[in-house]
Amino acid sequence: MNSASMYDELRQKAQEASQNAYCKYSGFAVGAALLTESGQIFTGCNVENGSFPVGICAERVAFSKAISDGHRSFKAIAIYGGETSCPPCGMCRQFMSEFCDDNFEIILNDKIYTLKKLLPVRFDFKS
Repeated sequence: MNSASMYDELRQKAQEASQNAYCKYSGFAVGAALLTESGQIFTGCNVENGSFPVGICAERVAFSKAISDGHRSFKAIAIYGGETSCPPCGMCRQFMSEFCDDNFEIILNDKIYTLKKLLPVRFDFKS
């Protein structure tokens, strides 16, 4: 499968995942589809909570599912939040940086960014 068709599949799966979002407070449904180096796709949706800090973003749900199944190497993630671009929040960008290199691809509708572009300086214990 070529990159373009893989990205289309990720976009579609992210959109489908957004339909499972639990977003009764914001009404803003987000879905994510994460591609592992081995070619598996893990999806996630945002899950809100009345105690706002307890909620979790779609991106971290997808990563957590993959990580809990033993995956540690990732190629790309598509994020869907409707027709407008939905870039990952700062917490999700930092979370991604724990497991992904600077060239990890983040697909937002029709644009593709690298993690380095969206998080030029990351926190790590080495710095």
